[in-house]
Amino acid sequence: MLLLRDSPKLLDLFKSLARSIPESLKVYGSIYHINHGNAFNMEVLVDTWPEYQTVIIRPQKQEMTDDKNQYINTYSIFSKEPQKLQEILENYEVINWKQILQIQGCQESLGEGIRRAAFLKSVKVKYDDALLLITKDILKFTVSNNTKLESWGETGHPEEEYGSGDPNFKFSQLDISHSGLVNDSWKLGQNEKSLLYIQRCIQTQPAYCLLGSEGHPVTWAILQPTSEMGIAYTLDGYRRRGILKQLVAHYLKFLRQKNMPFYLSVVKENEAALRSVMQFGFFEASCGWHQWTCYPQTSSLTG
Repeated sequence: MLLLRDSPKLLDLFKSLARSIPESLKVYGSIYHINHGNAFNMEVLVDTWPEYQTVIIRPQKQEMTDDKNQYINTYSIFSKEPQKLQEILENYEVINWKQILQIQGCQESLGEGIRRAAFLKSVKVKYDDALLLITKDILKFTVSNNTKLESWGETGHPEEEYGSGDPNFKFSQLDISHSGLVNDSWKLGQNEKSLLYIQRCIQTQPAYCLLGSEGHPVTWAILQPTSEMGIAYTLDGYRRRGILKQLVAHYLKFLRQKNMPFYLSVVKENEAALRSVMQFGFFEASCGWHQWTCYPQTSSLTG
């Protein structure tokens, strides 16, 4: 595998991957943030260049210091030839199979190669899938050759432009002091490692909320380093009042103005959430959202 480092090549790859949306979305969204500050210190691998078949996004080596931190030890994969993925994962030191890790993608066909490679490494795999929800924006997403590769934080913040639409709530950026509240409500979190991940997202990614009359967040959402909107929640006492709808409307307006890619995932059983997001023009992509969580069996990590 080849490591792509320079900005022109990464921008060329980004534009090329746009032609494979929605299947390439996990990798495409990650490269957007790599090109705009790379706050999570990710790196890009391709099998060949400039003609490529497989792209893998992974954290840089200095990031993966905790063998049990699956929030950081996360890989995104897109492949035009998923039937050859097993060979890549077996023969190249692409993935640190000694760690607990997550592999994410928008191609179910990646699974066979991942599972076979994991089996040979004595690694147990847990598979999860969900609906991948996109808008028409992402299908026509383009980037010009004149795109400024700046951090999103340099582009302004939506609270400077939009009110909440309700005088009882203020549209605001999440603060690091809110991370405990967000972590406690996140079903996939509620631990020290997820708290550190949320803190980092709040500090480096678009993360917004509505503040109630006492100045505390009552609903929020965060754009993760793969450009997936998530970790969204509304406090119990504020549900069925339309405030999440207000938040998402302003959030999407901001992302569109800044030309940021975005998408989200919803588990199939969550019909209420599915109905809610479809009000904003989201629809189901045929390829789906897929994640393989890997646990090394010959290690004390699973003990």
